[in-house]
Amino acid sequence: MSNLNILISGSGIAGSAFACCLLRAYPTANITIVERDPSLRLTGASVDIRSSAVNIVKWMGIEPTIRKHTTNEKGLQFIDGNGKPVATMEATGRSDVQSFTSEYEIFRGALAKIFIDPIIDRVTTIFGETVDHYEQRDDGVEVTFTKSKEVKKYDLLVAADGVRSKIRAAMLDTKPEEQMLTKGCHVAYFTIKRDLLQGGQLARWYNTTDGRAVFLRPDPDPAGRTRGNLMIVTTDAQQELRQKLDEAIRQGNESYMRLMEEQFHDAGWLAPEVLQGMRQSDDFYCSLFGRVRSPKLQDGRVVLLGDAGYATPGIGTSLAIIGGYVLAGEILRNSGDMKMALRGYEDIMLPHVNSMGSMDGPMQWLNPQTWWGIRIRNTILGFVTGLRLDKLGTMAASKLGFTEKMVAMPDYPWPAEAT
Repeated sequence: MSNLNILISGSGIAGSAFACCLLRAYPTANITIVERDPSLRLTGASVDIRSSAVNIVKWMGIEPTIRKHTTNEKGLQFIDGNGKPVATMEATGRSDVQSFTSEYEIFRGALAKIFIDPIIDRVTTIFGETVDHYEQRDDGVEVTFTKSKEVKKYDLLVAADGVRSKIRAAMLDTKPEEQMLTKGCHVAYFTIKRDLLQGGQLARWYNTTDGRAVFLRPDPDPAGRTRGNLMIVTTDAQQELRQKLDEAIRQGNESYMRLMEEQFHDAGWLAPEVLQGMRQSDDFYCSLFGRVRSPKLQDGRVVLLGDAGYATPGIGTSLAIIGGYVLAGEILRNSGDMKMALRGYEDIMLPHVNSMGSMDGPMQWLNPQTWWGIRIRNTILGFVTGLRLDKLGTMAASKLGFTEKMVAMPDYPWPAEAT
């Protein structure tokens, strides 16, 4: 079945990875990508590649290109208010057992470009448009577009439209927020047009009271830049602040920047320089650092992919790549039988993502509310890293075979890549 007609909502990493894999299986497939933004969004914070996604990018032949575009981050350093290191966690130098800093640390925009570039001339892209609604038919799914009001029928609608997926909401007949699981971690991301790390290749993490953190990551741009994050982790007792943060996100970037200036003006360390850099940045965005867990990933000829179905902080990009590979592989394995393929995809991905633990506890522990809590955390981290227990743990895990959890999936009958 080579004449597949597929619509992907969202041009990010999940949708692009799926399109790449599907075109390997069905080179003449008709793929349309609809994107709400006016052009490809090639910006974003640092992401990484872990677990089965490492093997997938090697299979795709793009691993060398990804390595060339990594951020060169060598590890993470926790610091005090004077900038003095209290604990340093270096990258492992391995892809099977990785630390906070991955072997494939890369900016989202660079990775998105690596996925989309090889197929951009083989797919149809529609910018500034979204899916308004859809209706299932026996022989396809009928989609109505929001702006053009056009109605078109496809063999498959792939929802790769992110955490607040409108398609997921329609599929489950709920609001998008009902599948979003978060315990109050709000993050602002932006590029600072100065090298505040002074050439250093270690990310630096500074905490002050009330769960506030300033997190800086290196940017290899020769002009001298830094990737900045402002993070606020709230407890259940801080509902008023959580609501202020949620409302600021809804109101948009200007509202959130004003709230960051209010919250971080007395934070210490490089907070004044970071706030100034935030104001001068061209790529500011803010979001909840939370999970999405959907009770199902498919219905008829509609399927959830990536963050739309299983956003997971820390490994979300890897899951998007894995999901795209598995979805295309199941379509191939089932000879284009969409119902069988989507059930196979769900049977592989849903148990895996549901087995993954929450980040809520670790984020609360890493971002204490009080100076006393910060001192305790620093003491523990300093002890562990000072005695190199983190490195010993990594070595032991590798020797005993405790590597990163892989996704159990079939060997798909991929055709040889055309040369």
